[in-house]
Amino acid sequence: MSTLSPTAPGRLGVAAHPGEVLDYLGRLDTWLRERRAELDALDEQIVATGRQQELTADLTLALALWQAARTRQNLLLAAWDSGRVGREELERVSALIWGRLDTAGSEVAQLQSMSVSLPEAGRLCDALVAQLRTRLDTDPDAEQQQVRLRDLRAQLERIRDQLKLEPPALAPTGAARLAGLAARTDELVDKRGRGGDIGGLLGGLEVEAARFERDLIVGSAQRREGRDLLVRAREQLAQASAREQAVRALAAQVAAAVWPAPQVVVPSVAGLGPLPNTRTALVGYVDGLSRLDAQLGEAQAALSRASGDRDAAAALLDALRAKAAALGAADDPGLVAIARLAADSLTTSPVVLPVSQQLLGAYSARLDYLGKR
Repeated sequence: MSTLSPTAPGRLGVAAHPGEVLDYLGRLDTWLRERRAELDALDEQIVATGRQQELTADLTLALALWQAARTRQNLLLAAWDSGRVGREELERVSALIWGRLDTAGSEVAQLQSMSVSLPEAGRLCDALVAQLRTRLDTDPDAEQQQVRLRDLRAQLERIRDQLKLEPPALAPTGAARLAGLAARTDELVDKRGRGGDIGGLLGGLEVEAARFERDLIVGSAQRREGRDLLVRAREQLAQASAREQAVRALAAQVAAAVWPAPQVVVPSVAGLGPLPNTRTALVGYVDGLSRLDAQLGEAQAALSRASGDRDAAAALLDALRAKAAALGAADDPGLVAIARLAADSLTTSPVVLPVSQQLLGAYSARLDYLGKR
């Protein structure tokens, strides 16, 4: 019988005890080594029996889950740092154990759509391997039916726990399916107790239970991903709405302070429509929010540049006056007159930038002339 993925300590947001983490890391390493060896053996069996088309998809998914778990193990070991950890590091370890695995870059399309934690990935990999072993008739304990029945009962208990995470609308259907599997398991136990042959029945039941457990884990992961997407959409919507109002206020301020003001188009969040309630629509809505945020950023930058031009003009006047004083030309009547006009132009509302810039140019030219006399 192959090793099952270890039970993880702690939970998301709660630091586990260092001793529990150390024990878990050891058992996780054992599971990864033994599970990989078994996956390689199953791969060879699939090729030898010529059943690649039938079984490769499940084997590929199991390997991808193993690789995702192996990658997360590397991060865990780095965060664990040979036990040199405090509370903050232990909380980070718990977050790595119970947080979502990075599956977006996987080459396996089915895994890309999943949102699974390390423990869930381990259980799903176990379920897939159990299903492959049975379909290939390579269960190491195939002759020990009592052991297989015990494992089947343990799997039904895991399914029972997983059903607690199902939404109310789906729970009754799942509970009925579990009850059917449990009843059939009891029938096999009774038949075996009476001396009957259950070899031909046990394999099919194991496959069905493994498939059911897999479906529950995948469904739970997909629903969690949908909830995460909805939360992210709401957060981005709130941020975009606040930024839109801020950019509109900035546009009004710049229009009152500077002429000519940039002719920017401030996009409206309302133009995206109401927040959708399906995953596919949410993906498009979030993309739309990202594009709108980029447009708001461009509008804000253009408005900020206009305000910056006005401030730069005022700073240039101060710099030119300081230069005139250094040259002993600050009292030149021409410079005094131009400086007065420039200062007046910069204190009006709105500031007519072309006029102010022309006056600053005249002051600079007059100063150059005086400096060469």
